[in-house]
Amino acid sequence: MPLRAETLRELGSHLATPSYDRSGIATGIVHFGVGGFHRAHQAMYIDQLLELGGAREWGICGVGVLPGDQRMRDVLRAQDGLYTLSVLASDGSWTTRVIGSIVEYLYAPDDPEAVLAKLADPGTRIVSLTVTEGGYHFSATTGTFDADDPDIRADLAPNAVPATIFGLITEALARRRARGVAPFTVLSCDNIEGNGHVAHATFSAFARLRDRELGDWIAREVRFPNSMVDRITPVTPPEATAEVARRYGVTDRWPVVTEPFAQWVLEDSFTLGRPDYGAVGVQLVDDVAPYELMKLRLLNASHQALAYFGYLSGYRLVHDAAKDPVFRRFLLRYMDIEATPTLRPVPGVDLEQYKHTLIERFANPAIGDTVARLCADTSDRIPKWVLPVIRQRLAEDGETTCAAAVVASWARYADGIDEQGEPIEVVDRLRDRLVPLARRQRDDRTAFLSERSVFGDLIDEPRFVSAYVAALDSLYAKGARATVADLAG
Repeated sequence: MPLRAETLRELGSHLATPSYDRSGIATGIVHFGVGGFHRAHQAMYIDQLLELGGAREWGICGVGVLPGDQRMRDVLRAQDGLYTLSVLASDGSWTTRVIGSIVEYLYAPDDPEAVLAKLADPGTRIVSLTVTEGGYHFSATTGTFDADDPDIRADLAPNAVPATIFGLITEALARRRARGVAPFTVLSCDNIEGNGHVAHATFSAFARLRDRELGDWIAREVRFPNSMVDRITPVTPPEATAEVARRYGVTDRWPVVTEPFAQWVLEDSFTLGRPDYGAVGVQLVDDVAPYELMKLRLLNASHQALAYFGYLSGYRLVHDAAKDPVFRRFLLRYMDIEATPTLRPVPGVDLEQYKHTLIERFANPAIGDTVARLCADTSDRIPKWVLPVIRQRLAEDGETTCAAAVVASWARYADGIDEQGEPIEVVDRLRDRLVPLARRQRDDRTAFLSERSVFGDLIDEPRFVSAYVAALDSLYAKGARATVADLAG
């Protein structure tokens, strides 16, 4: 049976479906970047609030801006915004529910004016984002907004029709300002340290390039709360559609599978109010930073620590690498000795339990997360998750052996040839610059580090370079798993 509004009643006998009336739900949230994670996380929380009988003014309008978003447009429109969310436990059990909180979807290239009208509407009170780390055009090395991107320059041209998130959101805020409508809150849900601060800086910088007074107004009047989001949500595997159909008798053209764990820590700072997030377990705090550092430097950085070593060792699924005792010891050593000393106290969290729980989450075989997913877009990830640990540890005269080895494992992976001589598909926006550098490192061990747009001045830090070169030497001489075993102790 196809999944859409008119079939919900028939599906409800053997599949959890929304008990609330979806008609009449108003759009209060516009979300850019509707993918698996948004649908497993923020949309799930709104669905839970709707089930409790509230949040009827907080329905979600999804927006796509990239060519790849056309498929999401087609699927969600065909399914009236509905999709299945399956929570996969490590024992193989499935818990599936139809999520109904996305009530509208707009694809900006089809009709930019429709997106602008929705953003400028007084009913829109939150604009949220999951656009990946690279979507902010923010350099982790220089700390500035990159206005040289061709799409950004095009949006800054006089009388341009906005095409990027920066152009669309800035134009909508300009219209609201001109009409005397209070600005919406811009809520980043991406894995960036200080994501609200980054969003504030980048959107203000873009707006100032367009109109300095407007940029100053946005910097002063628009709120950009920080948030920490956590739920491992892999790319939907091809077999998920068939499995959902087999188990529940429903055809979902783009289901979502995820793990049981979910966490959202949110700075309680909103211009025009917010949903009652606390009622469904969201932690509303004054300062997200301790939780954010914990997650980025333990979970996200550990994913990077596992990814390149794991791929080079022959692992293709995350849970297989995470079950390897050598990798488990290595991850715990990195977290205990190098990452944890860089954290601030995290109220209400047992860090020792958290670290062991992370490894168990990585080892959940039901998720089927791929190592290749963790290896993609590294130039956006390692500079935000691993390099800050290295810099802080160097400043404090602390150990950086494991973190430097993680960087070396990326360099070895970026060589593009695995240990069996097979090609590696390097997926990275800086691929054309990084792969040639990685191939030079067989003769010049520090060639990869010379890309200062990624590494800044780390090539000038003798202690780091020494640890990095030692790890790279071992990777080429002994191989990845033997290198990990030496590091794990």
